[in-house]
Amino acid sequence: MRPRQWTKNGFVFFALVFDKQLLQLVPLTRTVAGFFLFCLISSAVYIFNDLADIEADRQHPEKKNRPLPSGQLSTGAAWTAGILLVALTLPLGWILSPAFAGVLAIYFLINLAYSRWLKHVPIVDVLILAAGFVLRVHAGTTLIEVERFSPWLYVVTTLGALYLGFGKRRAELGLLAHGAGSHRKVLEGYTLPLLDQYITIVSAATILAYSLYTFSAPNLPENHTMMLTIPFMAYIIFRYLYIIQVSHDAGAPEEVLLTDRPMQIAIALFGLAIVAIFYLS
Repeated sequence: MRPRQWTKNGFVFFALVFDKQLLQLVPLTRTVAGFFLFCLISSAVYIFNDLADIEADRQHPEKKNRPLPSGQLSTGAAWTAGILLVALTLPLGWILSPAFAGVLAIYFLINLAYSRWLKHVPIVDVLILAAGFVLRVHAGTTLIEVERFSPWLYVVTTLGALYLGFGKRRAELGLLAHGAGSHRKVLEGYTLPLLDQYITIVSAATILAYSLYTFSAPNLPENHTMMLTIPFMAYIIFRYLYIIQVSHDAGAPEEVLLTDRPMQIAIALFGLAIVAIFYLS
């Protein structure tokens, strides 16, 4: 179920925070419930993905230790758990909001297609990963009565997710070296120089898009104090790039988030600055 990857589902809170409803009990409660349901549906996706990749994972230097490829968990138990998670999550999502349930279903179906076919197609594989983050953000908007949520945040999310995706592919390519294609077929379609170009493009575009958001969104303070958060965004992007190219330890972004202290501090300060500007200024 990969609970360490549940951090990605924090994007569900974007609408709540950036629409200035974080301190309202009903929107907060609904969003927290949506977060946990997204954790369950994403866990179902991870289970089915591991079932599809079980043979390839057995040849991977790190993934071979996962429960399925290592033999700690039977495929029958995994199938049962995955089906039960879907059967539980979608009805609960419908009770919370029919639109939210629709987003959960789309997320699940897209990721099934990813696990079966799309993860083998270069560029498309990263676009699908980015779509998952955008769907999380959109899911958050279906849980509350959105008033002035800026579409710029969808742009920032898309570009930032592409940055993480290409960074992950670069880390995998560097880790697996010449045998990369045998572990993950899609890596045959990438080279380190190509991925470096993609990363340069999307990282610059992410900073630019976020900068435009900080002074063009309709619900921001008129004194443009949100622009003070741009350095935090820039540092987070630069730090991840440093980890990719210097530390060579960015195969899984959620692991970076949970283990890299400078990144944790930067994200915490970034979040605190946003909350302070929105709710205290």
